[in-house]
Amino acid sequence: MQPFALNYARPAVELEAVIPYVYDAGQQLNVLHDGRVAASDFALLREVGTTTSTAGSKTHFDD
Repeated sequence: MQPFALNYARPAVELEAVIPYVYDAGQQLNVLHDGRVAASDFALLREVGTTTSTAGSKTHFDD
């Protein structure tokens, strides 16, 4: 017997996107390519809504 939910489960769709920041393990923050902290770029935050990193939980904002 197959669980009901498996009839509707689908793999997550991978979206192609250019992410304008990278995780800096030394600072433990997301930084822009010019070295500034990504969370301090208000235009970026308005556009993407958050700067979650892939290093930890994806449910909170960076410091």
